[in-house]
Amino acid sequence: MKWIKTYERWVYIAIIVIGAVIWGAQQEETTIEPLPLEQQEQQEQQEEKKEELSIVVDVKGAVKRVGVYEVAPESRVRDVIQLAGGFTDEADETKVNLAMKVHDEMVIYVPKKGEEITTESATMNDASRSSAKININTATAEQLQTLDGIGPAKASAIIAYREEHGPFQKVEDLLHVSGIGQKSLEKIKEQIVVR
Repeated sequence: MKWIKTYERWVYIAIIVIGAVIWGAQQEETTIEPLPLEQQEQQEQQEEKKEELSIVVDVKGAVKRVGVYEVAPESRVRDVIQLAGGFTDEADETKVNLAMKVHDEMVIYVPKKGEEITTESATMNDASRSSAKININTATAEQLQTLDGIGPAKASAIIAYREEHGPFQKVEDLLHVSGIGQKSLEKIKEQIVVR
């Protein structure tokens, strides 16, 4: 018993260390299960990411398999045509820009050789061009200045922000640009798109 009194301090320290090691090992084995609400939020975030990772393109005309295809955002028209089985023998490949990047809700029409564009189609194309939204990730200063309330200074600020911070992820990211406030954004929101 005399030795216990001599080494009492060391015995207490050993007991504390052993207890801490056992407690720590038990803590590592215990996993924390997320609450149902957190699980739902995580699933929604994963679905949003999945949506961001693919876009939908409609392919029509002289291709082997006409249809709607889901592709990666960085895909080109060439990639989508390949998914559609390639061109048919009647396809006029010279009228299709295979290097163009695709975007969500895009329609790719491959005409047949000798097919003429009707006046009605030309009018529809002109109308769609005039109502086309401006992609703020690729727009030039001149294109940005066609937006309501955007002059040379704001256009330059948008481009400078884009070059410094990378492409915009959503339209609301414009609020981070110097000189663009909520009122300015509301004016141009329907005229712009992020691709």
